[in-house]
Amino acid sequence: MKPVMQWLDDDAGRRALIAAHPESILVSPELPLRANLSVLDNIAMIPEYRENLAYDAAADRAWALLGRVGQTDIAFRRDPDLNHEQRFVAKLLRALVANPPVILVDRPGMLLPDLHYPPYLENLLARLEDLPNDCWILDYRWNAPLYPSR
Repeated sequence: MKPVMQWLDDDAGRRALIAAHPESILVSPELPLRANLSVLDNIAMIPEYRENLAYDAAADRAWALLGRVGQTDIAFRRDPDLNHEQRFVAKLLRALVANPPVILVDRPGMLLPDLHYPPYLENLLARLEDLPNDCWILDYRWNAPLYPSR
């Protein structure tokens, strides 16, 4: 998944872009993990319900994704026990396992407030590069200097 930047001028433009892509899945500060479920279960529940996959098969798929991004140590943690980076990984993998055509990472600075997020995102998404999903990073134009030149 190579990130595609979608530069936004304001919140109205952000909301319009999201509304114009109902086929996408959003990774956003407003869409929390299920606090009563582990990270593994938060990810596994998507193929369980969308594909009627048995829990063991869904959990195996979730575990494999956690392994690809080097985060198997968070598999059995719940949301209150996660830091911002771990919570973001869980949300991203939960979106990814649904196999949408486009994943929208909404305002990564709000999702990863304690990281220099552009290189972090580039590194994380490079580990998932062979997957067929598109990933759009929705960020405000004034944050463009934070991103490396392409």
